[in-house]
Amino acid sequence: MRVAVLNKDRCQPKKCSLECIKYCPRVRGGVEAIVMEEEKPTISEELCVGCGICVHKCPFKAIHIENLPEELHEEVIHQYGKNGFRLFRLPLPKRGKVVGLLGENGIGKTTALKILSGKLKPNLGRIEKEPTWDDIIEEWRGTELANFFREIANENIKISFKPQYIDKLSLYKGRVEEFIDEMGVKGEGLEELMDKKMNEISGGELQKIAITVAMEKPADIYFFDEPSSYLDIRNRLEMAKKIRELAENKMVVVVEHDLAVLDFLADIIHILYGKKGVYGIVAGAKTVRHGINLYLSGYLKEENVRFGEEIKFEKHPPREIRERETLISFDNLRKSYNGFELVVEKGKIYKGEVIGVVGPNGIGKTTFVKMLAGVIEPTEGNIEAKVKISYKPQYIKAGNGTVRELFEENKDKFHLLYEKEILNPLGIKDFYDYELKNLSGGELQTVAIAYSLSLEADIYLIDEPSAYLDAKQRMKVAKVIRRIMEKENKAALVVEHDVYFIDMVSQSLMVFSGIPGKKGVARGPFSLREGMNLFLKDLGITFRRDEESNRPRVNKIGSTLDREQKAIGEYYYEL
Repeated sequence: MRVAVLNKDRCQPKKCSLECIKYCPRVRGGVEAIVMEEEKPTISEELCVGCGICVHKCPFKAIHIENLPEELHEEVIHQYGKNGFRLFRLPLPKRGKVVGLLGENGIGKTTALKILSGKLKPNLGRIEKEPTWDDIIEEWRGTELANFFREIANENIKISFKPQYIDKLSLYKGRVEEFIDEMGVKGEGLEELMDKKMNEISGGELQKIAITVAMEKPADIYFFDEPSSYLDIRNRLEMAKKIRELAENKMVVVVEHDLAVLDFLADIIHILYGKKGVYGIVAGAKTVRHGINLYLSGYLKEENVRFGEEIKFEKHPPREIRERETLISFDNLRKSYNGFELVVEKGKIYKGEVIGVVGPNGIGKTTFVKMLAGVIEPTEGNIEAKVKISYKPQYIKAGNGTVRELFEENKDKFHLLYEKEILNPLGIKDFYDYELKNLSGGELQTVAIAYSLSLEADIYLIDEPSAYLDAKQRMKVAKVIRRIMEKENKAALVVEHDVYFIDMVSQSLMVFSGIPGKKGVARGPFSLREGMNLFLKDLGITFRRDEESNRPRVNKIGSTLDREQKAIGEYYYEL
């Protein structure tokens, strides 16, 4: 089966010489394998011989030709028009279970959710004449999927859907209480937010509101698209517990990239693999542990498919480096303003070091960095050395222009390694010609991280880099951050709530605790092991290492292993 996909955003016929048509051997032989339709080329999959010449000749890399197993032809669930993305197979929700979807961005997870929730009617790849619901049910006759589609078609299933992007909620003009009333729910657990305006609250608070509204709506099946974004670790696990309780007598489907949370949350996992923006295939159901380990290995044994590089975790914490050059040292610091107080215990930051920064939202992490940068002065205490800081904020807004213009217009501000060590590994040039405002959440996040790391600075503060990135992208970003700090002999502070990301990127840890919005206490940097033990002790959570992949896994509270680790003070690494 041959799949030909044209990325219409990249394709710019007015800026090229129509190389796809000009060099196609079949066109040159008189066969109309590629023709112009509605100002864009259309590729005939039946007439294409799969030579790949058009793929390589296209100056904008807008064409993809893929040869897939012939049996997939009967398993097309949906196709987005001629030469559009295709989704093969579907996951099946199960009552009393949390079904997790795991895969790269642009591989069809959200499409699958839209189809299962009835927001998108599957066309089975029949783009000339869309099938009726009767056709769709007949296509899957005798399967559980046919019964499910019948219920969707007859509107017998009540749906509740928590969307991926919650930023749009901030456009609501009014208070949280008014929004909750309009949604027709009680808003339990949101009492402290009720009097606040929707456009003045944080991303984490917006996420809590979106999850609460979705959970409180009476429904038969609940969909949660990336529920952990912007939540701190405590809130992520609390959210996961509530969703698990919800699934006791309902159907729940979750898309989640925080693997520690997904591991804790899901019962069954479907891995989606394929090629971003071209096609996605839903693999069969796996148990949560087995599924995540397969995803990290990049190889599906049952399907005999290699779909990515293996992601490895160290079994033991990294050894502390003895001889290091101090970049910044600070005394006991205190900063007071607007009813909030931050106390920072004395410490040092070394060159070549990546420091993970963990703690609840609203606890003073950004305030600390601004003091290091000299943007604000501490109320008490001294900082030896004022340093130049590059800052990637938690919330990103797209500016005007293309990605290419952003990087080329700021070349004089970048260090020498930016192209080789940042742009190429992060795949920034793949969307060089995209308008910044048209980028997806994950693409915009990647561009912001790459831009921040490219700037010439002494310290790089990367605030919540994992938001909207898939699991594989997160690991790629972690590697790039570590490599740049080592090669450039600079330091990075990475504020993050994804335990896997912290585990992979950090050599040491700063731990923030206290009462959000009132008082924060910052300690460290500690070694990764010492810092995580301190942080997790405060949360009352223990992690173990998976025997097969060495990845961190949350212990069930009160389990034998949880009690044993707490008794010896090992919350993160077993002895």
